[in-house]
Amino acid sequence: MSTRARVRHERGILDTSTLILLPRLEDDSLLPAEPLITTVTLAELSVGPLVATTDEERAARQSHVQQAESDFDPLPFDVAAARAFGRVALALRRSGRAVKPRAYDVMIAATALANGLPLYTCNPKDFRGIEGLTVVAVPVPTPAPATPLSQRKPRVRSQS
Repeated sequence: MSTRARVRHERGILDTSTLILLPRLEDDSLLPAEPLITTVTLAELSVGPLVATTDEERAARQSHVQQAESDFDPLPFDVAAARAFGRVALALRRSGRAVKPRAYDVMIAATALANGLPLYTCNPKDFRGIEGLTVVAVPVPTPAPATPLSQRKPRVRSQS
């Protein structure tokens, strides 16, 4: 596994954390020329609106899912990825890490391996020790400044 590579790959898979932080990334040169996502990422994102605790959070998460569906043609978790999943799961077990809590990450890594693509992530430690997987660390962007309630624009609800 390699990390912090500064070679710009033509194509690469963004993991879910990177996709979520994409609007806040300041330097596009840290990403592949053609960023890709997987169907697993869409599955992981689709959980968000269902577990949101407020209507505002639910709407924001649903918007994120719909934006990803609109912007990307995701790579499938196919037979080759299923076979690679076994290798990734074995690597995690050998390093003393459980596979089940990381099931989405394991499936995304397997899809990257099956397609011979690097994986771009803001959480490179999640993919440490996976033989053959090129991991490119994407710096976590600084948090967006919070807007005080007094400066927020009022929300207008449609009358439909």
